[in-house]
Amino acid sequence: MAGRPRWRLANQILSVTKTRASYGYRRTHRLVNREREASGETPYNRKRIRRVMRIAGLMLPGKKRHRFDRPHTGKVEMPISNQRWCSDGFNIPCWNGDVVRVAFALDCHDREALGHVARARDLRGEDIRLLLDEALWSRFGERTLTAPVEIQWLSDNGGPYTSTDTVLYAQTLGFRPVTTPAYSPESNGMAEAFVNTVKRDYVHGADLSDGETVIRQLPRWIDDYNRIAPHSSLAMRSPKECRALNPQISCV
Repeated sequence: MAGRPRWRLANQILSVTKTRASYGYRRTHRLVNREREASGETPYNRKRIRRVMRIAGLMLPGKKRHRFDRPHTGKVEMPISNQRWCSDGFNIPCWNGDVVRVAFALDCHDREALGHVARARDLRGEDIRLLLDEALWSRFGERTLTAPVEIQWLSDNGGPYTSTDTVLYAQTLGFRPVTTPAYSPESNGMAEAFVNTVKRDYVHGADLSDGETVIRQLPRWIDDYNRIAPHSSLAMRSPKECRALNPQISCV
């Protein structure tokens, strides 16, 4: 009889890890307890989750620490939402030779992915201008013409972001465009972290047959990231959970 609770917990853990193989015990702990809290059950202790995952051989290998020659002292994170949004891009190579280029926008407080554009070609200024519209409408509604507050728009120095048309368009929407220092991608570390999360949790193991297939899956990945995925910097909440607490104040 004593073993039954452990096996029940192991099954609950497996229900998470079988579809989220990149999740360690912290994020697994959050998702298991989210289900228990919703059904009125007492949450599990994090150490218990870790112990059962270790016994079941479900623990991830430890991370390797790397030393960097250039320290970065800038801070991308903001104390409340809608002060700074950051944007960047990444590529997804497909099995048939297509390469999907993705650009996205994140709120630098609550980490919500506010919009994305994806094309099986190089991105252009018009794509970034569409991304600006998507991000604005996602946060403030589709009838919004300009942001209700000035929002800093942080990006790299790529041509689609720094073209005159894109900069002027961003300003008409209520954004203040700023760029990271040249040759310093770590200056937009929050965007880099998002890219790593998408590649680790969603792209790895996905159907990458061709560009159209990848582009079709992206909205589902972004929605899962926003609504479900726990974030260590948000007290293991998802971005949507963080926003639901109070969109005007800090949620960490």
